[in-house]
Amino acid sequence: MIEFRWHGRGGQGAWTASELLARTALDEGKYIQSFPEFGPERMGAPVTAFTRISTEPIRLHCAVYDPDIVIVLDNTLLKTVPVTAGLNQDDNCLIINSNEDPAVLKQTLHVTHGKVWTVPATEIALKILGAPMTNTALLGAVAKATEIVSLEGIEKTLKTRFRPDLAEKNFAVVQEAFNEVKFV
Repeated sequence: MIEFRWHGRGGQGAWTASELLARTALDEGKYIQSFPEFGPERMGAPVTAFTRISTEPIRLHCAVYDPDIVIVLDNTLLKTVPVTAGLNQDDNCLIINSNEDPAVLKQTLHVTHGKVWTVPATEIALKILGAPMTNTALLGAVAKATEIVSLEGIEKTLKTRFRPDLAEKNFAVVQEAFNEVKFV
């Protein structure tokens, strides 16, 4: 089983990205879970979402405490939320919406295990969508970093979730992020 933890702010689409990843994995024959964790938060408040993907039925029903992959939609959260909590394995991934060099962030965040990936998700989204909606860009980065789902699968999922013109634009965001993500 692979466990994902998504960090974003209310309204940025962390849970939507979690659902899109899970739905794609389900369509590709895997077992899935996707759920948010939030209370009375308002737009802009920190939120967390979780995804589990497995080749076997998933019987665990709780938050993800020791994630394999952490995705950060808003890099301002790096200063206020312990996004690296539970990342203690050499095969862990931390994927961040950032223009910074992944080596700099790895050092700044004191990441001693796994890889740090960065992608300029906000820039990509602004260029293609005309809005700073970074969730599908980070979905593209997740696809590249983990190979847990295919780009073709993501495209199919987007086509079932969005009207045709939005699905096409969002898939362009996914593809560009897939191509631009870098790691250390």
